[in-house]
Amino acid sequence: MSTRQQHVIRSVSAGLLIAPVALFAGCGGGGGGSSTSSVSMVSIAGTAATGKALANATISINCARGSMSVTADASGNYHAAFSAAMPCMIAATSGGTTLHSAAFAGGTFNVTPETDLMLSYLAAQLGTNESGLIAGFATNTQFQQTLQNQTNVLTAQAAVVQNLQQKYSVTLSTANFLTTAFTVGQPGEDSDLEALLSLGAIDANGEPDAAAVSLIATTGAAHPIATSPNTGTNGTGGTGVGGTGSMGGMM
Repeated sequence: MSTRQQHVIRSVSAGLLIAPVALFAGCGGGGGGSSTSSVSMVSIAGTAATGKALANATISINCARGSMSVTADASGNYHAAFSAAMPCMIAATSGGTTLHSAAFAGGTFNVTPETDLMLSYLAAQLGTNESGLIAGFATNTQFQQTLQNQTNVLTAQAAVVQNLQQKYSVTLSTANFLTTAFTVGQPGEDSDLEALLSLGAIDANGEPDAAAVSLIATTGAAHPIATSPNTGTNGTGGTGVGGTGSMGGMM
């Protein structure tokens, strides 16, 4: 066999070896995908209130990727448009009052004592408290996946309504307090907040009363969210959280 023929055979053989490797890589073999959604422009708006407006509150929005800070107007209304990957944690601070909320998509997401209690419920389902949920959100995949799952969030919302109504013997007019737009001073969500304030579910500082927090956290802990087998704490891993527990009744 000539030297030239040997060279051609070696070249063809090398090509045949490379092709399967390239095909395997093209199919995503050997790598793990990120659990974080892709970044896109989002618009988030809402009202920050306690029964009265959190006038000129600082609204801090921190998402799985991306963040934004805006100032609410005198009526507690805010709007932010920025590039981000969902979900997002939202904090509203005015004077000595700080309230929290979450957004699983663009749209209306209010920040009230009720949304703060909703996060306490979700945190308890995940085996932590609200402070732990907020502190771990940036790096904990399970936290992000839970808050991105609309069913998880709306189940927690319903649990808060049910337990507040039973505990404080009040009928709330707005069950969907997270995403229903409202105006301070008008019937609806603001009236609910005023009723809860008068009944002691909201303290004088405009934050959820300790007894209300304990009630909601206890109920959430009784209905944990199952952990995905591949869930980690570094922003990568599995693609979903396990089944959501039922909202449960008042403990």
